[in-house]
Amino acid sequence: MTMTINMIPNDVPVLRIDIISDVMCPWCAIGYMGLKQALAEMSNDIVADIHWQPFELNPTMPSEGQDLAEHIHEKYGSTPQQSQQNRDHITQLGNNLGFEFNFSAGRRIYNTFKAHQLIHWVGEEYPERQTELKMALLVAYFKEGKDVSDNKVLLAVIEELDFDANLAKSLLEDEVYAGDVRALQEQWRQLGVSAVPSFIIDEKYMISGGQPKEAFVQALSQIIES
Repeated sequence: MTMTINMIPNDVPVLRIDIISDVMCPWCAIGYMGLKQALAEMSNDIVADIHWQPFELNPTMPSEGQDLAEHIHEKYGSTPQQSQQNRDHITQLGNNLGFEFNFSAGRRIYNTFKAHQLIHWVGEEYPERQTELKMALLVAYFKEGKDVSDNKVLLAVIEELDFDANLAKSLLEDEVYAGDVRALQEQWRQLGVSAVPSFIIDEKYMISGGQPKEAFVQALSQIIES
């Protein structure tokens, strides 16, 4: 990767930030909120050009999904007590950052391939609104407990944001962006991304994990000074 920092007239650097993430990842919501706070604090020093990139944590997840506790136990070997402690920790972090998590009983984990296709579509056609859709999908899942693999749920979110729901329905049915999403996921894996969230700054620097504001401020400050 090469580093390219463009300048706008007032000499504030425009940093491209690619955020590789999944809608099922609570740390992706936490990491973005930390980044958002950092960018607000550094608004006189940085202009961020954010692009959301696809990454499926569970690409083989069936359409009916899986019980979240069962999934966590199978994937990580966590005990019910450990899982609850982790959820409580995530919920508290979210509260501190202004993002609400609602880990109600019976929560399921779902396939996110369709959600990624819509996020990619909006990023192509309405790049300035891609973050709006991404956050709406995170809220739909983590706060409202909705099945974001279901076309009706996805199209309801699209309609609420005043995008063309009929066009979105057609794009999903025809899998217009399925190939693009698969190619991008493979591209990021080839570049060494194996966990999310991962924040790629100016196609060169990577910040990994759901970091707090202070970590982003420190890293971004070092980047613009280099």
